[in-house]
Amino acid sequence: MKKLLIIAGIALFSATAAAQSLLHGQPGTNYQNIGGNTYGSDGSTYQNIGNTTYGPGGSTSQRIGNTTYHSGGQTSQQIGNTLYNSDGTTVQRIGNTTYGSDGTTCQRIGNQTYCN
Repeated sequence: MKKLLIIAGIALFSATAAAQSLLHGQPGTNYQNIGGNTYGSDGSTYQNIGNTTYGPGGSTSQRIGNTTYHSGGQTSQQIGNTLYNSDGTTVQRIGNTTYGSDGTTCQRIGNQTYCN
């Protein structure tokens, strides 16, 4: 997942309209969601406007249906609770926790997400 995370920054999961989105981010980084912005402990900022996320360095990710198109040319497709990335990596959501195929685990507690 590292290659995709460098390009896209964070992967967002959505389940139902009533459920909160979960994110899967960089190992060792914590994230705080305030309004439409997500702030990483590494100094990164992500702004969500509609179905587009604007990240550091001018990166963008746009979600259309269950597919997200990243400015680096990568794509991510969510099928059920699993996110399939075009680089072959996956992220699985179980409850408030996401598990990356690279071993990264992220847990959401309130408006904070902790990744290790």
